[in-house]
Amino acid sequence: MPRVLFTSPECRAVVIDLRSGEELGDHHVRERAVVEVVTGRVSIECSGETVKCEAGTLVSFDPGEHHAVRAHADARLLLLLAPWPGAKHNTESEKEHDQHLPTNAVTEPIQSPDTTADRPE
Repeated sequence: MPRVLFTSPECRAVVIDLRSGEELGDHHVRERAVVEVVTGRVSIECSGETVKCEAGTLVSFDPGEHHAVRAHADARLLLLLAPWPGAKHNTESEKEHDQHLPTNAVTEPIQSPDTTADRPE
């Protein structure tokens, strides 16, 4: 489930956690999309080409550009959409889901199955 960290007319910041094997199928957004792979490994398909991306990779998509993302290991993605909302973007259905968090908001790290067993209870 994507979590909105910040929304303003300039941009929207969203964190997306994907478990190994999960994917965001072919899709597009009306805004420019900038995706950073914060942790994990993913492959990104765009324009008939697939690229494997490790943590630290930064990818940009033009408005309306189709792409797909698949996690090869548990991954956290930071998605920036700018400007927000883009032209012709229907935001009425999203108003209930907006999360207006402070600009220094953090989100808990993704837990892989092998690290959760080591945590004290």
